[in-house]
Amino acid sequence: MRSFQDLYDIAADRKGGPEALEAMIPKPDPNVSQLPEDRWLSLFTKGVFQAGFNWKVIETKWEGFEEAFHGFDVDRCAFLHDEDMDRLMSNAAIVRNGPKIRTVIENAHFLQGLRADGGAGKVIGGWPSEDFIGLLEMLKKNGSRLGGMTGQYAMRFAGRDAFILSRDVSARLIAEGVIDKPATSKTAMKAVQGAFNTWMQQSGRGLTEVSRVLAFTV
Repeated sequence: MRSFQDLYDIAADRKGGPEALEAMIPKPDPNVSQLPEDRWLSLFTKGVFQAGFNWKVIETKWEGFEEAFHGFDVDRCAFLHDEDMDRLMSNAAIVRNGPKIRTVIENAHFLQGLRADGGAGKVIGGWPSEDFIGLLEMLKKNGSRLGGMTGQYAMRFAGRDAFILSRDVSARLIAEGVIDKPATSKTAMKAVQGAFNTWMQQSGRGLTEVSRVLAFTV
């Protein structure tokens, strides 16, 4: 496994030099722990609906989603009932997918459950990057349809430090001998986390920055 500096040099060479590369590397939001509950629910919902669907369609309709789900007020969404489901399933301003609409209710309950531990901002935003796979496992286990890439993208879009195992990132991890195929098993994810932890220690950067550098090497 090459050092982070070696990988950074590869990415910089491909993208026109260090200055150009740095301009393309996003930074996590240092205030992510202050993100309100409704924004977490909004991000979860957007991630769920974008999965397997045209992202541009969801973006175009998103104002309709915000209105249909009362600004993603967690308590209101947690108590949506059958009549609300009928209303939503007839609302052309959103994508009318029943199972995905129900995830709004289920993820509202999930967020309510985090209040006992300080709330979503503290639990999700404050989860240590060195155990990001633990956070992903928690989202998969306790949330609704928040496993796999959906959870990874939701975390990145929320602004929290996160890696995304995109095709390019996975290709670099395979090339470095960290994994032998796209990571799906717990063993493979543990190996991925170990590699990221090493590169974070070497570089002083977080998961988001390391992840983007890896993507730009391919």
